[in-house]
Amino acid sequence: MTRVTVLTNPASGHGRAPHAAERAITQLHRRGVDVVAVAGRDAEHARQLVAGALDRGMDALVVVGGDGIVSLALQVIAQTEIPLAIIPAGTGNDHAREFGIPAHDPEAAADVVVDGVADEVDLGRIVGADGTNKWFGTVMAAGFDSLVTDRTNRMRWPHGRMRYNLAMVAELSKLRLLPFRLTFSGPGGDEEILTDLTLAAFGNTRSYGGGMLICPGADPTDGLLDVTMVASASRSRLIRLFPRVFKGTHVHLDEVQTARARTIAVESPGINTYADGEYVCPLPVQVSAVPGALKILRPRRTVSRPLG
Repeated sequence: MTRVTVLTNPASGHGRAPHAAERAITQLHRRGVDVVAVAGRDAEHARQLVAGALDRGMDALVVVGGDGIVSLALQVIAQTEIPLAIIPAGTGNDHAREFGIPAHDPEAAADVVVDGVADEVDLGRIVGADGTNKWFGTVMAAGFDSLVTDRTNRMRWPHGRMRYNLAMVAELSKLRLLPFRLTFSGPGGDEEILTDLTLAAFGNTRSYGGGMLICPGADPTDGLLDVTMVASASRSRLIRLFPRVFKGTHVHLDEVQTARARTIAVESPGINTYADGEYVCPLPVQVSAVPGALKILRPRRTVSRPLG
């Protein structure tokens, strides 16, 4: 690892990312790595900078920020030989959490760039009826949680987490089951399900929203997506369900069903879908797991041995 490009999202972590980038770059220089640092004015400009750096050549792309900047990078380096490295500096950091990358320690995360191993992992891919074609690394969500995010994005006050909390309260007051058509495709053929759901989540990895284990059995190396389907029109039951999501035990409740498939067609009128915390497109979509679509730098696994 001799030459890397470091892409920073200056807004990540309420402005903490530039400081994290400075510390990580300093550590990379100490380790003898040549660094080209870039920071786009906006998402499209950042994407152009990464594409240009890819053309000029690099040993790895290092992103500093949260899941949003990781998502942007995936659109450029998916299905290439360039590995992705992450310096976590966002709010959720679900990609970094999944792959054991140290948080709150930019120097330790930078050491993973030099000392880590490049693993091949799957990515999710979303193809929308509107022509959208987008990669994601963690979870695609549709239903109640996407309605909450829709409302949050429309609100201008208050700022930060409180805005999301108020949007959730507003959507809980209107809680209803939503009609879904899900078509699961696999080696055994297609299976279509018509059902009413509160939400549906499609996980390449286990968590979204900063550690919520919505798809606790998801494995980004098995070539499949884990699907979690929640059906509850009861506000009190849904509120009681949320704490269990952080432990992944919600999947044992009667109102939760799970499935696993390579490809799923998802339809629900008037519902938008989000992935890696970012807006993607309205339903319907086809979402699928693409095996080995990303190389990611993660810490080397160590084997513990008994003493003596």
